Amino acid sequence: MKSPAMDSFKQQKVEDFYDIGEELGSGQFAIVKKCREKSTGKEFAAKFIKKRQSRASRRGVCREEIGREVSILRQVLHPNIITLHDVYENRTDVVLILELVSGGELFDFLAQKESLSEEEATSFIKQILDGVNYLHTKKIAHFDLKPENIMLLDKNIPIPHIKLIDFGLAHEIEDGVEFKHIFGTPEFVAPEIVNYEPLGLEADMWSIGVITYILLSGASPFLGDTKQETLTNITAVSYDFDEEFFSQTSELAKDFIQKLLVKETRKRLTIQEALRHPWITPVDSQQAMVRRESVINLENFKKQYVRRRWKLSFSIVSLCNHLTRSLMKKVHLRPHEDLRNCESDTEEDIAKRKALHSRRRSSTS
Repeated sequence: MKSPAMDSFKQQKVEDFYDIGEELGSGQFAIVKKCREKSTGKEFAAKFIKKRQSRASRRGVCREEIGREVSILRQVLHPNIITLHDVYENRTDVVLILELVSGGELFDFLAQKESLSEEEATSFIKQILDGVNYLHTKKIAHFDLKPENIMLLDKNIPIPHIKLIDFGLAHEIEDGVEFKHIFGTPEFVAPEIVNYEPLGLEADMWSIGVITYILLSGASPFLGDTKQETLTNITAVSYDFDEEFFSQTSELAKDFIQKLLVKETRKRLTIQEALRHPWITPVDSQQAMVRRESVINLENFKKQYVRRRWKLSFSIVSLCNHLTRSLMKKVHLRPHEDLRNCESDTEEDIAKRKALHSRRRSSTS
């Protein structure tokens, strides 16, 4: 059955209303291009999502899933979340016309800085928390929070404005309705996703813990040399604060991470608790001074972040396949049954993105 969001896809040629420009990036089943609205001259980003042509096919995205993404984007309006402008559909694609976010990825911006205090770092984490708080008040879980989905509206200001993008995996969490799925980017998924347990808003909080760990060090807490090692590290919550990377990190910052990377979802910080944590909102001058005086070792950050991206490009595909196979064994699915795989990019897609890296980047939902 069609959702109201799907009924409102415009069955017109997007090219009749927008001039389509250069490619800005690509994912597994989507290409993003800059576009200009003919009637106003305003610039947007057009995300061309390839539709799945049959239930048996594994190429493309089910139209119902695209409808869910559109429905969620139409519900949200927040300064730290990307805005949907319009939706078009043709035989092969659904085209989302989205706010143009042209400042590149947050972590790429940080890797170019010469110095960074924890106080500055928390100004970025606070914006991420504000966006997630808005989603969670609406009972919406993003389910794919990662550095690549944290973009800057404009990087040419002292504290750039953050935009959360890519709502392809987002779901509304209904009270009393059990929701299980295996999806997301394995490096950032919570243990309950790996273990195929009921999911909720708590999964986003785990991802924020991983993101914060990487922001403070460049290193990834759970990314192993093999897919098995990564999965084992996640389910065992096996990580540490290596002195090489965290010697200058405050105990407040470590405490924030430790209270997010908790296996038991009921004991994990909620979004409201994270916003009230003293590393984010100091309660006295001593805590504020600790944030100002604690600095991030950007030399280590740059070195480890590059290493992480390199490792990720080689491990991501086999890890997704492993997760999917594990789920199929667990619930006895046939290979052709409709199961949304991991949304991580393939090696080819990552290579394309790296080729675009030197250009001015925009990304979208």
